[in-house]
Amino acid sequence: MTERKLKATIKRVTPLLEDFLSVSRYEIEAERHAGGVQRRSWLVMERGHSVGVLGYDPKRERVVLVNEMRPGALVAGDYPFTDNLAAGGIMPGETPIEAAVREMKEETGLELRSPLLVHPGAYASSGGTSEKIAIVVGIVDTRDAGGVHGNRDEHEDIAVVVLPLATFLERVRSGAITDLKTLYAGYWLAENRTRFHEVSGD
Repeated sequence: MTERKLKATIKRVTPLLEDFLSVSRYEIEAERHAGGVQRRSWLVMERGHSVGVLGYDPKRERVVLVNEMRPGALVAGDYPFTDNLAAGGIMPGETPIEAAVREMKEETGLELRSPLLVHPGAYASSGGTSEKIAIVVGIVDTRDAGGVHGNRDEHEDIAVVVLPLATFLERVRSGAITDLKTLYAGYWLAENRTRFHEVSGD
């Protein structure tokens, strides 16, 4: 944060695409750090805000992730079937916790208990999108976890991935996990998992 609070103002918005996500050209007038004002246009992608949710089974020391094809990874030249947090959009009127419970059920078939909001919402990439992602961690029972789930209306094809906690944390620390929200949740759980042992009675 600079000592002086600089100002920026949206002067014009030109919609370019309206679909699952929208893209608009924003003309913005912003003060410069060295003095003066500049006016530029940016393309900004918008699709609302979302939540990522990590399921943790403290009795069995396991976590639940989901695996699905991620087109952004494919376009970037990477293997697109990646292990990530269950995640989805926060619907109008929903809290991040409510959205997390819903998404966990839709994408894994599991009930999320004792959900904890560990981050209220961080920008995914504020240079190009207005989306903020909240992070929720909660307790799940992994005894019957598995299978393929997802919202049929959204053509989702989501495989449940159950990992030992130690394996998950090693993948986080080694860089094998490449999704930022999943990394954040992993580092948070590494430092705070005893909270859930206390809740579950272990």
